[in-house]
Amino acid sequence: MISFKKFHHFRKDPATRDKNSEVSLSPKDFIQPFFLVEGSEIYRKISSDCPLFHFSVDTALKEIEKLLHLGIDKILLFGVTEKEFKDEQATYATSPSNPVYLAIKAIKKNFPNITIMTDICICPYTSHGHCGIVEGQKILNDKTLPILAKMALFHAEAGADYVSPSAMMDGQVLAIRQELDKHKFSNVKIMSYSIKYASSFYGPFRDTINSSPSFGDRRTYQMDPRNASQALDEFRADVEEKADVFIVKPAHTYLDILYKIHQHSPKALLCAYQVSGEYMMLHASAQQGYLDLNQAVTEVFHAFKRSGAQWIITYDGSRYWSEK
Repeated sequence: MISFKKFHHFRKDPATRDKNSEVSLSPKDFIQPFFLVEGSEIYRKISSDCPLFHFSVDTALKEIEKLLHLGIDKILLFGVTEKEFKDEQATYATSPSNPVYLAIKAIKKNFPNITIMTDICICPYTSHGHCGIVEGQKILNDKTLPILAKMALFHAEAGADYVSPSAMMDGQVLAIRQELDKHKFSNVKIMSYSIKYASSFYGPFRDTINSSPSFGDRRTYQMDPRNASQALDEFRADVEEKADVFIVKPAHTYLDILYKIHQHSPKALLCAYQVSGEYMMLHASAQQGYLDLNQAVTEVFHAFKRSGAQWIITYDGSRYWSEK
């Protein structure tokens, strides 16, 4: 007679389920993004149906104080630029009046123990909205690298703890690492967008930072969603170029990639980026009554951790932990 295995005793009550769980969540796993604009007393929702916000530096400081009380101790800063400050060379990226630069200094002064991470890409600052310098309609990879390196150094000088190159330019991590080391900023770490797919789930984010390309798309430099093996190649390249943390973006729709990299390099510090479209899907479904938001979000976050992520970038961190 064939006997069957009994699994229900692993699930019989909450305490037993917790004891046998393979992953858990902590506020310290989370990185909260901020979209920074010029001005003061600005805290505005992007649109009525999009729960993403613009912050001026002063309101960001108030929000960061709340985050620290929740236990979230890592933030990722993005700049939002008005059209008149954009040009083909992204010169505003390294302007002393750039709100990211001002925010780094103010945050470091007021909250010296928080970990400040900054996005390193020129798309918010270029008149054409692409992540690289363009000639005609061609992206010039090698001419973009010095600009990314200069931007990273600019943020390091202001007090950033991590710089996070997201432009998907070949050699961007190496260019930044060499520039930081050259100027005695070897302590500043690099959290690279190592695997960033050309995804349709970025829509709300691009509206938030006004960075949609004026021509074409980003498929010539971001990864093809049909490919998995190239993800490992991109990861290995960033390892060789001395990145410290490796982001998979988007994460929800690319859990296989996250898991693949974790299996390849179990000790690598991986970060899952829940992008704006993924975030909005959950919120929109909850608003329609199709699912319980916190239960669904928890399930997704557990999937990130189960697939190998140690950190999670999400726009939902503050709300999620404030309701715990």
